[in-house]
Amino acid sequence: MECPHLEEAVKILAPPTIADTKTHFVCAVCNTEKNPWICTNCGKIHCGRYVNGHGKLHNEENPNHSVCMDCESFAVFCYACDEFVINDTEQGHLDKLRRHVVQLLMRVDTCSKHEHCDENSENKSSQNRTQLTLRPKVRRNSTESQENVPISKRRNSTETQENDPKRKRLKKEDRISRPRSSGLRNLGNTCFMNAVLQSLSNIQQFCGYIKQLPSLEEKSTKKKHITRKASKTEEDILLIEEVRKTLIALWQGTKGAISPESLFCVIWKVVPRFRGYQQQDAHEFMRYLLDRLHTELLSLLPYPNNNSPFIGPKGKSTIVTAIFGGLLQNEVTCLECRMESKKHDPFLDLSLDIPPQFSTRSSKNKEGDPVCRLEDCLSSFTELEELEASELYMCSNCKKKQRSTKKFWIRRLPNVLCLHIKRFRWQSYFRVKLDTFVEFPLKDLNMNKYVLNNLHETRGSGKGAANEYDLAAAIVHHGSGAGSGHYTAYAQHDGQWFNFNDSTVTMCEEQTVARCKAYILFYIRREFKIPDYFNGTSHR
Repeated sequence: MECPHLEEAVKILAPPTIADTKTHFVCAVCNTEKNPWICTNCGKIHCGRYVNGHGKLHNEENPNHSVCMDCESFAVFCYACDEFVINDTEQGHLDKLRRHVVQLLMRVDTCSKHEHCDENSENKSSQNRTQLTLRPKVRRNSTESQENVPISKRRNSTETQENDPKRKRLKKEDRISRPRSSGLRNLGNTCFMNAVLQSLSNIQQFCGYIKQLPSLEEKSTKKKHITRKASKTEEDILLIEEVRKTLIALWQGTKGAISPESLFCVIWKVVPRFRGYQQQDAHEFMRYLLDRLHTELLSLLPYPNNNSPFIGPKGKSTIVTAIFGGLLQNEVTCLECRMESKKHDPFLDLSLDIPPQFSTRSSKNKEGDPVCRLEDCLSSFTELEELEASELYMCSNCKKKQRSTKKFWIRRLPNVLCLHIKRFRWQSYFRVKLDTFVEFPLKDLNMNKYVLNNLHETRGSGKGAANEYDLAAAIVHHGSGAGSGHYTAYAQHDGQWFNFNDSTVTMCEEQTVARCKAYILFYIRREFKIPDYFNGTSHR
């Protein structure tokens, strides 16, 4: 939105100088480095409302200090408007402030790169060590950080350091705990998007394919010149290109965190529902993202090279449906004449209800209470159900609406089984969250009893690894409301689990993943099979 408070609230043109290291990226009240914001009136740094809220408190104590800028993403927020700001002052103060912050970050990065070469004096080492705290960091699991080692110990000879067994062990632990993937900066309640992107980026067959698509910028530019429109319409914008560039940047491993600003802007343009900085539903975003990618890939066919291994034949599947696409069989039976109707519905994910006997329970199970399992949710999804009186079935045999039963079977399983646990439901005029813990397996999810055999219409007769799955990623919603809270993700890479919390990427244990209250689960089939024309890419 365009903020009317900028002229009176934006006073500074540059952040504190690099010599004033105590205020850079550290909250002036609690000294935390998480989510730092700079006040555009006085230049003080405070943490955001989702950390300790000292930025908001600063505004309450100083009403004219209502505008602040994120020190990492450079997004501008006005507490008086309670909204993110898209305009600037007539003199362009915010743009000048952004440039100063960027220059500051570049100098800090340059200094940090030469840290090991500039340890000739104790004062210089101390300065470099302080500057390192200004950068967004990937937290590591090593037991000792170089920042906390006394300067006298850090000035050992290279030969002594290399021969120190303890130092070798720490280096090895640090190397193991450092993930190749970068974090994604929060651009203002964009954690829902970050959690989905990180989960999809760790599904190697999908990510590897998208990353190796040819650049579509030239095609998009030509299309714009042909249409000669002043601005791109929704049809002209290619979301797939921004996703491709974001996934490539994520796995370059050169930064602790990247800002998906271009992708976010494209999403704003093509989906009005996601505009603004309000919290959005991660499942709704994931569904739209996959649907849009599928549609765009189909519309781009045939690509200049008709034999391109990147895209399948027109009218067939894309990489989206080849990996996430499954098929449901919906059986409706008339209770009067027993006439059975069958309908096949494609799906990219399955939304599972938490069974009623568990959904009314508080978030903490009492000792002795049965635990809700993922199998309970799957059984509830596929069990026989009598339709409500308001949902009478139009029977083709009886020629009128009749009472009926409905049952789902999975006719064809996807390569990646995406399970959405329905944690939000309407109560009166509000959506409330079901905080029930659902136990789910990290390995060996067997889908045999939910599958309808394609050949003989027999129930649950499928066997083997084709119906067995292992967990690849999980998205978690923290908080109590659908329009608030925070999203994080867990994902496995090279046999190690990692937690993705916006800019921060940390190594974690399997037990931590198993204890989370999952919202979306991504399971990969052990017998991963996709059409041959999708096998032309090499995966990372």
